Amino acid sequence: MKTIKNPRESARLKRKLRIRKKVFGTTERPRLAVFRSLKHIYAQIIDDSIGKTLLTVSDLTPAVREQIKPEHKKTDKSLLVGTHIAQVALARNIQRVIFDRGGYRYHGRVKALAEAARKAGLEF
Repeated sequence: MKTIKNPRESARLKRKLRIRKKVFGTTERPRLAVFRSLKHIYAQIIDDSIGKTLLTVSDLTPAVREQIKPEHKKTDKSLLVGTHIAQVALARNIQRVIFDRGGYRYHGRVKALAEAARKAGLEF
């Protein structure tokens, strides 16, 4: 494990490792991993059995970026990312995933992304 001086970040990494012991993405059901920075949010669909990232979407992705308006808040951007990752996953024949919240609490931007992905048709 990396040594990080920030106690909040090191606590999040401990939670992340605890979660990752139980959450494992397979070919039938890959893992939807979320990373949240102060300004942006990123989502990846990962097949852990072969160790490959199948697709990735963030609020910096051109298709999502053109939908973002200046008055959008970070939670609104998360809704767009969740909807877009579900659409791309369904286009690639991925219907079911396992959600990996990355050590973050399930509220705010992480919850918005997950609920938007569910609403767009992804099952988890």
